[in-house]
Order: sequence, then C-alpha cells, then structure tokens
Amino acid sequence: VESTRYLKKFLKRLLIFLIFMAYVVSWVFYNNNKMSKEAEPFIYSNIKDIPQKKVGLLLGTAKYLKGGYKNYFYSYRIDAAVKLYKRKKIKKIIVSGDNSSKRYDETTSMQEDLIKRGVAKNDIFLDYAGFRTLDSIVRAEAIFSVKDYVIITQKFHAQRAIFISHKKGHKSVAFIAKDIANTPTALKMKIRELFARAKAYIDIYFLKTEPKFYGKKIDL
Repeated sequence: VESTRYLKKFLKRLLIFLIFMAYVVSWVFYNNNKMSKEAEPFIYSNIKDIPQKKVGLLLGTAKYLKGGYKNYFYSYRIDAAVKLYKRKKIKKIIVSGDNSSKRYDETTSMQEDLIKRGVAKNDIFLDYAGFRTLDSIVRAEAIFSVKDYVIITQKFHAQRAIFISHKKGHKSVAFIAKDIANTPTALKMKIRELFARAKAYIDIYFLKTEPKFYGKKIDL
C-alpha cells in the first residue's frame, strides 16, 4: 500500500513536470516564430531597397572558430558592412563586440579588416563592451547617442536584434549578411538562437536587464 502511494505521487509529479516542459517548449517555438514575423518588414537583403542611415551597427563575432577554422559568419558580416559603406547607405560604423581578454578581441580584428577593405579609420567607432546583443543595442544609444541605425549581421541574429532595439524605442532596420546554410555550424547557431530569443524576451519584459558596462559618451 505504501509503495503504491509513493508510486502515485511520483507519477503525479512526473506528469506535472512533463506538462510544464511541454508548455516551455511550445512557448520557446512560439516566441521564436513571433520574433521572426515581427522583424521581417525591417530586414533587407537587397542593398538597393535599404534606406540610408548615418550609422551601421556591426555586431561582433570571432574571426576564427575553435581549431583555428575560418568563421564565415565573421567574413560575411565584414562584407555586408563594407558594401553598405561603399554604396553610401551608411557613413559611420559602430563595431560592437566582446573584448573580454587580451586573447579575445572581436572589435579590433573587425576594425582592422574594415580598414583593409577601404573603410576610413575615422568612420569606425569601437564598442569594446558589446558582450551580448542586448549590450550592443542599449550601448548604441547610451554611449554613442544613436537610436536610428542599420544592424549588420546574419538574418537569424538580426531578427532578435530588431526585437530588442524596437523594444528599446530605436528605429533600426537590418541588412543581412550572407548565411552559411546547411552546415553543422549553422544548425548549431540556429538551435542556440531559439534559447537566445527566449532569454531576450525574459530580459526585456521581466528582468529589465542592463548592459554589463556603460561608460563615457562618444561623439560620432
């Protein structure tokens, strides 16, 4: 009798847990689709269609993957930023990335590659504390006084960045860099993005998350 009672308790708790997990998974996918649909009108793949803005916000990533392999997400973001700049769709570029250690510096490597591709050094501004997408978006206004800009990254990332920036009252659009579809790396990033979008929603609506660092204003 005692063992039957414990079994019933266990099964009841298991059922509650499974229902809860089913709800969480459903919400994650619902939130993912909602962000994608809401961002779509503000995302451009054709440079002829994108409106001119003073500033492009280039979201950072590592130049190389583990093992020293080339990161094509990085290369294609550089390509997109250079294209916007040379077609005079933007005049200035904020490079926002992670510079958490001497061995890891997304911003400086991006700056160097932009200069090599013909972007004037005086038109590049570095945000060394863009540790997360939310940090990059909030600091665009807090540090650089910019609320109207072009986000430069891959589409899956741009959709979340658009969500965050619009919730912060910014007038952003996105120019999407080329993706690397149908690869293990792309699949890994898209799975990661599901949870990143859920976290972004929680950060905005519940935690009211702030950037890790602020700092002195920089005049563009």
